[in-house]
Amino acid sequence: MAVVIQMTARRTSLPPLLARLRDRTPGLATGLLGGAVAAGLGLGSFAVLVIMLWISSPYPDSGPGGALHVAAALWLLAHGVELVRTDTLTGVPAPVGVTPLLLPALPLWLVHRAARDAASEDEESPVASGRTAWAGIVLGYLPVAAAAALYASGGALRPSWAWTCVCLPVLVMGAAGVGVWTAYGRPCDAVDVLPPGMRRLVLGADARARLSVAARAAGAGISVLVGGGAVLLGVSLVAHGAATRGSFLHLTEGWSGRFAVLLLCLALVPNAAVWAVGYAVGPGFLLGAGHVVGPLSSDPAPLLPPFPLLAAVPEAGLGGPAHWAAGAVPVVAGAMVGWFVGRAPAAGWSRGRTAGAVCWAAVLCAGTVAVLAVLAGGPLGVGTLARLGPVWWQVGGAVVGWIAGVGLPVALAVRAWRGRSRGGPRQWVPAPRLARRKAPGGAGTAPGTAPGTDVGVAPATAPATAPATAPGSGSVEASGPRDDPHDRDGTYARHDRNGAYARHDRDDTYEPYDFLPAAPQTEPVPSPTPWYDDTSRESRWAVLKEASTPPEESTEKPPPTD
Repeated sequence: MAVVIQMTARRTSLPPLLARLRDRTPGLATGLLGGAVAAGLGLGSFAVLVIMLWISSPYPDSGPGGALHVAAALWLLAHGVELVRTDTLTGVPAPVGVTPLLLPALPLWLVHRAARDAASEDEESPVASGRTAWAGIVLGYLPVAAAAALYASGGALRPSWAWTCVCLPVLVMGAAGVGVWTAYGRPCDAVDVLPPGMRRLVLGADARARLSVAARAAGAGISVLVGGGAVLLGVSLVAHGAATRGSFLHLTEGWSGRFAVLLLCLALVPNAAVWAVGYAVGPGFLLGAGHVVGPLSSDPAPLLPPFPLLAAVPEAGLGGPAHWAAGAVPVVAGAMVGWFVGRAPAAGWSRGRTAGAVCWAAVLCAGTVAVLAVLAGGPLGVGTLARLGPVWWQVGGAVVGWIAGVGLPVALAVRAWRGRSRGGPRQWVPAPRLARRKAPGGAGTAPGTAPGTDVGVAPATAPATAPATAPGSGSVEASGPRDDPHDRDGTYARHDRNGAYARHDRDDTYEPYDFLPAAPQTEPVPSPTPWYDDTSRESRWAVLKEASTPPEESTEKPPPTD
């Protein structure tokens, strides 16, 4: 046994330990690096844009430090963080909570792409790799975000720490989760996470199919709602073209300032489209505390800052037919949802299941629009502008009513029309008899029955038994109801007189058929040299004998050595 002393026992060096740690945690280092790079790219993009506008401005208010503080604040605003503006005329800090919905597009896309790439590298352990990649992206992104929040807190636009600690991590975790889900092929197993009892109670027996149909229909409805809101916004901008153009030209004079205002208007177009959706479904939106703008009536708007999108707000007063025409948007959305549910592949659904799918689609539409309403609105001050945008619960309730009210009749009508085009609903037909009964002496008639009358509907006075016909004639023994041990009271015989199955007895379609003949088999081609041929057998024996015979020893003896 070898003795191991301290001088001979060599410890493992540091690089192999790092390699083992890397092998045990696949994707963690990649996720950390990917999260940090995604945060840095997003922050750098905002910084480049703000620095370009600051350089091109003819009268910059501050140095490059102020521009970088604004860039960090805008990057945090893109994550849903509410900002606080300190340089106000009254000296009271004013919140800035309206997030342009186009700003989060770049950060969310960067996080999504980083998580997708980190999760798609390791394929040996998919479950652990996905969780590790998600954790690495989140843990690599949040330190950069914390540093940006600390840096932005020293500028004129300071982040709210409560919103920073809540909204930013939730948004990053959601985007990273969607990226990992995309890397694994977008599996639709979210329904399987629910317990079976809850799944059947909430969605029914066919939970996956019903939820899939409802999700597709809800996606179509949301697209119609948001697209219709964008159309209403465009119509309003054209109708108020003079006021919109005047506010855009008088807001700033330099080209760099006008370019910045144009970029801000483009980033706020999705917000204005969501506001238009709230206007179309009925509740409208708020322009300050207590000032509601709706299709039926609009309150006088407070003193608003000159901004092109705010100049397109409808005038105060009672609404007319032009304002009521906005209700066509939810009607078209409800009809689209009903169309998608009615023409779903699961056409065998009953009316109740079809109505349930429409209701689920309406709930999904309402939830999505309510979330968009929360994100599209917010405060821009502490007084008149303390609340801007649609109220989420009012808009969500109105969307449920519109989608369910319009989608239900459309879905049922489409379902009925599809059933009619397919030849109507299928009716159950009893199984016909495989053979007809024939009497022994006649062609298809039994004793005591008139010609042309089937034996299957013969009266109970028919003979109990009859001789069997010749084999292969296609008929069976004629047996009356008295041979049936279960028909002691003649119940089957009474039903047999009704002739319910008689119309199928003469139909050759239901005759028994035999199997089709098998394909002819070809004879195998004989080998040119058969194995059992005499010549082949002799050659094989010769080869074996030659291989088994040892070589002959030489008889000559070597000469003796001295």
